[in-house]
This record gives sequence, C-alpha cells and structure tokens, in this order.
Amino acid sequence: MLLGLSIRDVVLIDRLDIAFQSGLSVLTGETGAGKSILLDSLSLALGARSEGGLVRPGAKQLSVAAEFALPSEHPASRVLADQEMELSDNLVLRRVVAADGRSRAFVNDQPVSIGLLRRLGDCLVEIHGQFESHGLLDPATHRGVLDAFGGCDQSSVRAAWADWQAARAAYAQAAAALTKAQGEEAFLRHAVDELAALAPRPEEESRLAEQRAVLMHGEKLVEGMNAALQALSQKGDVEASLRLAQRTLERVADKSGGRLAPVIDALDRAAVEAAEARSLLEHASSTVDLDAGALDKVEERLFALRAAARKHGVEVDALAALRDRLADELQALDAGSEGVGRLAAAEQSAKLAYTTAAAALTTARREAAQRLDRAVAGELPPLKLDKATFYTRIAPLPDTSWNEAGADAVTFEVSTNPGLPAGPLGKIASGGELSRFMLALKVVLSRTSPVPTIVFDEVDSGIGGAVAAAVGERLGRLSEDLQVLVVTHSPQVAARGAHHWHVAKDANGKGGTVTRVTALDAPERREEIARMLAGAEVTDQARAAAASLLAAPARS
Repeated sequence: MLLGLSIRDVVLIDRLDIAFQSGLSVLTGETGAGKSILLDSLSLALGARSEGGLVRPGAKQLSVAAEFALPSEHPASRVLADQEMELSDNLVLRRVVAADGRSRAFVNDQPVSIGLLRRLGDCLVEIHGQFESHGLLDPATHRGVLDAFGGCDQSSVRAAWADWQAARAAYAQAAAALTKAQGEEAFLRHAVDELAALAPRPEEESRLAEQRAVLMHGEKLVEGMNAALQALSQKGDVEASLRLAQRTLERVADKSGGRLAPVIDALDRAAVEAAEARSLLEHASSTVDLDAGALDKVEERLFALRAAARKHGVEVDALAALRDRLADELQALDAGSEGVGRLAAAEQSAKLAYTTAAAALTTARREAAQRLDRAVAGELPPLKLDKATFYTRIAPLPDTSWNEAGADAVTFEVSTNPGLPAGPLGKIASGGELSRFMLALKVVLSRTSPVPTIVFDEVDSGIGGAVAAAVGERLGRLSEDLQVLVVTHSPQVAARGAHHWHVAKDANGKGGTVTRVTALDAPERREEIARMLAGAEVTDQARAAAASLLAAPARS
C-alpha cells in the first residue's frame, strides 16, 4: 500500500508530506484548490510523462517521492529482480524534474530509467479519472485479470507450450540439417569413394618420404655400405684385432694387480659392438631396393596423398579420420529422413497436447467470463448504469499468436445503451461512466487484484443522491480489500471515508498562493461535508445532514 507522498515545488505546492493509511481515504475541496496537482504529483512518481511547466515558479526543480509497503511476493519484486535489484521492506519511487524539463528517476535512491519507474508504478497504483485510466483499460491485462478472477490455471498450458516449442525447435533443426546434407550428398559420396580407394593410413606420409629419400640415393648408399662391410670383414678386421688384444691381456691380467680388468672389459664391449654394427650394416644393405620402378611407385603414392590433403584442406595424416567422418555423415544422411520423420511426429504430438490443454483453459475462461459478467451486471444499476451491459469477449487467436498463456484473446467491452453494439471499455464509456464502470469492475475483482492501491478522481461526476451514495458504499466495500483514494465533490462519497483530507489554497506570506492539505478530525469532517451539502453558507440543517451521512451504515 501507499504509505506516504512527499511533494516539493510542484505548481502551487511548495512543501507537502502526506502519510496515508489503509482503507478509504477521501480528498475534498473547492474546484481549483489543487486536488489535481496531488494526483499529477503521484503520477510523476509512478513514471508518468513530465514537463518543466509543473515546476513551481522560482524553483529550479520539483521532486516527488512515493513510499510503499509491499509483501515480498508482490509483482514489483519480479520487476526489480529483472534489474538485479531487491524488494526491501519499503519501496520508495522518486522523480526529479528540472525547470528545463529534464527528468530523473530513482528507486530507493538508486538511479533508474523512467521506463522502469513506470513498470513499477503500473503494478503499485491504478489511477482512474474522467479523462484517463490505467490498468484495466489496457486489453493486454484482461486475460490475466479474467484468469485471476476465475482461478483459471495456466500451468498445464505453459508446460505444454514449453514442450511443444522444444519439439518444434528440434524438428526444425534436424530438418534444416537434413536439407543441407541432402544438398551435399553428391559431394559426400564422391569424397567417401575417393578416400576409400586411396585408403590413407596414419603416419604414412613420413614413411613414404623416408622411403623416397632412400630410393633416390640407393646406389650411393649401397656403395658406401659395401665399402664399410669390406673394411669390417677383411683379414685383420677390427673385431679380430680387438679379440686378439683382449686374449693377450687376459694372459697377464693376474699379474697386473687388477689394473687391466677395466681395459679387458672395454675391449670385450668394443668387440661386441663391432660385431653388431656389421650385422646391422648387412641387414640395411639387403633392404635397399635398386629397382627404378620402386621410386616411381613411392612418389606416385606420396603425391596422391598430398594432393588429396590439399583438396580437403587437411594434413595428410588427417585423411584417414576425414574418410571416417565423411562416411559417418553419409550414413547419417541415409538414416536422416527416418530421424526427421520421428521428430516431426513428436512435434505434432506436442502440438496436440498444447491445443488440448489450451482448449481446456478456454472452457474454464468462458465459465469464468459468465460469472464475471453476472457479477459486474449486479453492480451497474445502483451506479446509474442500469441500461449498460458489460461483456467479457473471448476470441480465438490465430495460431501464429498462440503463446504460453493459451490461444485466446480476452477483452472487456461495454454497451451503454440497449441496441448499441458493444465496444472497448475506454472508447464507448464517457468520462463519468468510465470511472463508475471501473469502480464496478474493481469491486468484483478486488480480492484478486495484484495492485494494492486504487485512486478514483471524481468517480461521482454527474451523479448525486442515491447514486452517489451507492458509489460511496462500493468504494467503502472496495477498501476492505484494497487501499482506495478518492477525489470527490460528493458529500455521500466523502462520508464513507475512513480518512479525510481537505485541499485548499492559502497565502504563503510572501504575496503568493500555495496549496495546503489538512487532515480533518471528526468535527472538521462534519463541517466540510456540511459545506459540500450547503455551499458557501453552512447552516445547522446542513450540519445535521452531514452528521446523518456520517452516521449512516453502509448498504450494498
């Protein structure tokens, strides 16, 4: 609820602080006293459009702050969460407007955009006046309002919608991939066949390059290896010389005091290494192929592998993996049509589940609409709207507009006279009728409204007597569930208030005029209502009538 409103330098208001309470609060005063300035100031704090002309003459800027107390689960908490802000115990919306029209907004003293301020304001206060109204006049809110009134559960529709969208996305993705793959099918088949025929093997390039180098210098290699073998195998070869030296030293080793042991061991190792070197050299010599055709075959294979690698933009060693991957893609393509078919069937099944859930929600909405229409119809005659009819119109949305809230468009429409076609609430009803329509709606919807504070500006315009009393009674009934503020010229309405403020112009002591707002006690309330009844000269009869109004019990 709205706890307080602080106004600085707005038109005729220099400094004003008002503390509000729950229930019905009324503001009365002569025409032109500044009641509309209060509502304009509140609207500024809620994000309404501003202009420099609202700044009090002589001031550099105006400032308006509205403080609210809200439960933690209030919709404002979600708006703040979207901005990574938290809902504290009290929420303060503040607006500063400079004389040149520049405007700044704050939430709990943190700078925010005007758009965020307006979003918060929309879920905190509804203002209904003769020429403007917010909230229920927006058809975008009507579906949610009807669902809240009728207890229509959207959860199954939301879940079915999420499942359908996921299935549709999976099908679309698979179908697009299949279409793309089908466009590349000829290339895939050719590439797989080509690589399969080439049969590349891992690390084959390095082996072929080495083999090519050997073959290119085969004759020189064989010549050098043969010369080395001859040197190792001739009479008096290295191994024989080493063994001879070893045996000679072994015969005198026992007389050396151990000094020859390391030498004998070294000669033994050298003889073994020499023998191994000759054996390896003989093997290497035997593996050298001097066939001129062998080089051509190796080069042909090596160049074919490198050409394929360049064609596919990979390294030679990656050709085998590329062949396997392309073969897998081709296999997936062959099986793709079947998979896409399964996803298409799943998407249709999810769509059917959604339409079934949406149809059930539509049925619930139609039942709720009948109850809402009957309830509102019961409120209209006492408000001098007995010839008017209220309709909750439910129309199917085109399938392109279906969403997580169902497949219905919900709008509130009225017909103000028999025989006239129904139309949107804000376009058919006149200023005074509109406020009373809103009052009737709000009385019916009060227990499900997420907006804790409602303001009515001259909801009693153009009516009096019993009708004004009916308006006051309904405002009182509405205030049992919501905080209600009403600007009124009707004594019948004013008498129903739990709290009463008087708005008047006063001299500021500097030759100027300011607007003052005074909280009235019981005697002052009686005097003000008597003034509203009698006019300029308050009589004892008017005071008696005012006391009677104040003492009268509320009637439905």
